[in-house]
Amino acid sequence: MKNILEQPSDLRDGAIPFGSFHHDDFVPALERAIESARAELARIKSVKDPTFENSVRALELAGQGVSRISSIYFALFNAEADEPLQALAQIISPKLSEYSNDILLDQELFQKIKAVYDAKETLSLNQEEKQLLMESYDQFTQNGALLSDEDKEKLRKIDQELSSLAPQFAENVLKSSKIFELWIEDVEDLKGLPDSVIEAAREAARSKGRAESWLFSLDAPSLVPFLRYSDQRELRKKMWMAYNGRAFGSEYDNQGVIRRQVELRDARAKLLGCTNHSEVVLRKRMARSPEEVFEFLNRLKGAARSAAVRDVEEVSAFAKTLSHAGPIEPWDFNYYSEKLKESRYGFNEEDLRSYFQLENIIDGLFEHGRRLFQLEFKEVSDLPVYHPSVKTIEVKSQETGQYLGLLYLDLFPRPTKKDGAWMCTLREQGLHGCELKRPHVSIVCNFSMPTSTRPSLLTHREVATLFHEFGHALHALLSQCTYPSLSGANVYWDFVELPSQLMENWTKENESLSLFARHFETGKTIPSDLIEKMKASERFQSGFMTFRQLRFAVLDMAWHTVAPSKIGEIDRFEKETTREYDLLPVIEGTNTSCSFSHIFAGGYSSGYYSYKWAEVLEADAFEWFKEKGIFDREVSSRFKREILEKGGTEHPMILYKNFRGREPNLNGLLKRDGLLPPTKQDSYP
Repeated sequence: MKNILEQPSDLRDGAIPFGSFHHDDFVPALERAIESARAELARIKSVKDPTFENSVRALELAGQGVSRISSIYFALFNAEADEPLQALAQIISPKLSEYSNDILLDQELFQKIKAVYDAKETLSLNQEEKQLLMESYDQFTQNGALLSDEDKEKLRKIDQELSSLAPQFAENVLKSSKIFELWIEDVEDLKGLPDSVIEAAREAARSKGRAESWLFSLDAPSLVPFLRYSDQRELRKKMWMAYNGRAFGSEYDNQGVIRRQVELRDARAKLLGCTNHSEVVLRKRMARSPEEVFEFLNRLKGAARSAAVRDVEEVSAFAKTLSHAGPIEPWDFNYYSEKLKESRYGFNEEDLRSYFQLENIIDGLFEHGRRLFQLEFKEVSDLPVYHPSVKTIEVKSQETGQYLGLLYLDLFPRPTKKDGAWMCTLREQGLHGCELKRPHVSIVCNFSMPTSTRPSLLTHREVATLFHEFGHALHALLSQCTYPSLSGANVYWDFVELPSQLMENWTKENESLSLFARHFETGKTIPSDLIEKMKASERFQSGFMTFRQLRFAVLDMAWHTVAPSKIGEIDRFEKETTREYDLLPVIEGTNTSCSFSHIFAGGYSSGYYSYKWAEVLEADAFEWFKEKGIFDREVSSRFKREILEKGGTEHPMILYKNFRGREPNLNGLLKRDGLLPPTKQDSYP
């Protein structure tokens, strides 16, 4: 019987035949794809006269079957994975690591690439070809090609072990999250919670056969409003402790996984001639060294510290006026912060929810794609999906009718999906074989489910999240590159968040909100006074939120710059590292690192700072949109042409300067967040 994963898809545009393959198909399909790729690599090694075409280009296109199968697997691993599928990661990840090392540590292959690289000045290459040559050469030299055979073998063993640790970390976080359930039997314990949250909890309980109860979980649509609105302090504490204690000291403890990952990453860095893991990572970032990252973070810390301290003091003082006794604990902060915001601005986040029906938000999202980038979105029903709630959208150019790609929308939580929101690429734009193909991408979120009486109603934060992931998707869908490894969002990680964070800005503008924010019952457009209240509150506690992000970034950098021998206990190291950033009491039994999936399971190691780095870029970019008009065709076309279409074909600073006409400026972010003194001027790092 043929393995469908090994066959070219006969669906339109080669769409993935979800539902036609089984868990047991992945490993044999991957093994045969790797075997086929090795034959392609052997042909490259056999060439007598290395050229760009027969070596660099050939290497780029080798092993595309491996990429396809692994992309499908990891998309499902994150979004639709039962335990058998999760368990396959311990087999698949090491195989992929071995395959990658077999390429990067192959001296014959490297010599072919090096021969072309050494002759680069004599070659007539276009910009993308030059970039691919440089990236190919750097990938070899920065991943062990120049090591001795003995050290190559050490590197291979390190990478093999590392490849199994990230899935293990993610699995521990997922399992420790899903085992927690807060059951409420007494209606008094629901006081303070919005009706929509109560109804969703009732629906969750019914799904488990307890129709007279309410069920709350650690999924964001349940957790976030509970901590923000529940009047029951002890229950807030229970939820907060469970969330912040995930994978820490339980049967799914990640402390050993962290320690081993950090040790291996450090050992790998030493083999590659670097002081630490951060040095290795930052060789391919806009921030070129750990020192540059720390300098950037310290500048933000200096700008935000006094505001952050003031934010906490204001909440503490306000809580006392509501008869709160004692210090503000972490499970109190969001609760009293929300009440302070409502008191100060006459504005409650829940006031917005009735205007943010998911179906309308999706329509508005696509309308932004049309107005900004002249795109057309059409839902199709003739392609299979991996879960019944997933929608498939065909994307075309409104101007030319050109087909641009497929977009999958997977927006609701379920037990088989990890928390959070992300965009994943199922097929990169670019050459596949001899044909330029368009991308297939997926936006995955965890929004509130519709109930028997209400549609899915989002918070403003969730609306911004959807626009954020749409920005990533646009980066992939609008790509006009030749080589998949340089297309779409395959850019430096401290540049990749620019399109996504930029798109969030449209969720805060009157002209934008009027396109999609309509009351789910009356159909009336969101009132302008409610928008103004929201905008007036936009800077509310920006100092505290900046410090929160800096805490994550500093913790990440510490894990990857401090020698493992000096770390000691996991929890103590975290406390010592973040002491200056902990504005609320540190609670025993909780730990950030053990569930910090971004850096231990998501590829952001020594890269979490990039969220703030990209905020500088997007704030500076959106200033231009504001100056010219938020739907200005000239600015949006230039952003599309110079940023979205180019992928990683040039250095990101060159791309940004081509778009903006100058380097970005830190002032835009500080001004927007209310952290810039009137006379202060500051340049980008």
